[in-house]
Amino acid sequence: MDKEIKKSAMPEKKKDQKQNTSGTELKKPLRKKSTVSRTKKPAAKAKVSKTPKSDDSAKALDNGTSNVSKTKEKPSGPVSSGIENKPIHQEKKKHSVTSEIEPTTKFIYNLKGKRSIVGLTAYDAIMSKLVSKAGVDFILVGDSVGTTLLGYETTVQVTIDDMVHHTSAVKRGMPECLVVADLPFGEASFSFDRLLESSRRLMQSGADAVKIEGGKDVADDIEKLVATGIPVMGHIGLLPQTVKAIGGYRKFGTDRVEADSIYTDAICLEEAGCFAIIAEMIDGKLATELTKQILPPLIGIGSGDHCDGQILVTHDLLGLTPSPLPSFVKPCASLGLDGLNALQRYVHRIRSM
Repeated sequence: MDKEIKKSAMPEKKKDQKQNTSGTELKKPLRKKSTVSRTKKPAAKAKVSKTPKSDDSAKALDNGTSNVSKTKEKPSGPVSSGIENKPIHQEKKKHSVTSEIEPTTKFIYNLKGKRSIVGLTAYDAIMSKLVSKAGVDFILVGDSVGTTLLGYETTVQVTIDDMVHHTSAVKRGMPECLVVADLPFGEASFSFDRLLESSRRLMQSGADAVKIEGGKDVADDIEKLVATGIPVMGHIGLLPQTVKAIGGYRKFGTDRVEADSIYTDAICLEEAGCFAIIAEMIDGKLATELTKQILPPLIGIGSGDHCDGQILVTHDLLGLTPSPLPSFVKPCASLGLDGLNALQRYVHRIRSM
């Protein structure tokens, strides 16, 4: 009942926002649905903290009712209230990060306005397990496998066979989240039958959905794919598969004409039935406005901090990529350097035997 009230309360505001953003008239009242509850979930586990027990524990120790050395060796029975605090921490551990994750497109779609969506890439079973255990909402088997693992200069050389191979490997890692596979270069430009066949191969190799680069130019085919039962994640802004045509990597949507074009792409993908849209290297202000305007979650990469979620290449995040990183990547580790040092120590130890 509360959700229905929220939905009916905001359509006028949505309409005004759209007109101010794009300067174009919205076609459908579909935008009224965009009032997906944007209120944050109340912290469900805030009640767990029972700090007053620490005072009871102190009193028990003062009264000599517990022997500290004994309780450490054999924590049997409710002798000390300090021991009673342990089940609280154990209870927290039982609720794993992945317990609330559902491997469905509906789950991702419904996260809009509730909390930030987190996605990371994986190309093999080992990384699939690690990323899933970290608690991501979805794994992208990206065509970035070409530049990350296969040694290609761009993603253009990646084939549908490459994507099928790596998607299968990721699925064998048994991730507990949604798996999205990239449709590689050129596949969306062939006939619809070819597009359907390539998407079918990815789905049968383990993908739960496919990601397709492009906006209004591919929206009609995406709508047909969705109608056949293939969930599609859109991708606008910088399209790495067109890097040869655009002459390199850069920010998109910084001028009015380009911003209007990106806005149109987003609306077309929404109407085609995309359950989510990746926004790569889009101007931060434009990405913020798009996030408010469209119904599907807008998941950013290099598009500012105010999208519905974020996705990064895992190897970049862990410091495994040897080449210079994009400016928006802030590595969380230096596994490449740590691994190199470990391997050098091993070589030195064996040679010294």
